[in-house]
Amino acid sequence: MSEFKRAKRRVKVSPGESVRIIRELQGFSQNELAKRTGIPQSTISAIERDRINLGVERAKTLAKALKCHPAILVFPGWDVNRESAA
Repeated sequence: MSEFKRAKRRVKVSPGESVRIIRELQGFSQNELAKRTGIPQSTISAIERDRINLGVERAKTLAKALKCHPAILVFPGWDVNRESAA
């Protein structure tokens, strides 16, 4: 097994894409998420398309509705291992 190497390629995901991915994995439509958060559906759509910034307060609100930590939405590409080695 020593001949195998760990893959180094990572998929880059934006904060908007992370919102969409988690929303879809949980089976919510944008309209459903809008009702749960009070954030207009048009704003959720713009966030998912990276047309507007997610922002900390929106991240907290969305994370609560999506049952995840806000950091997952705000920093989807953060490499914990790389940061701890620095």
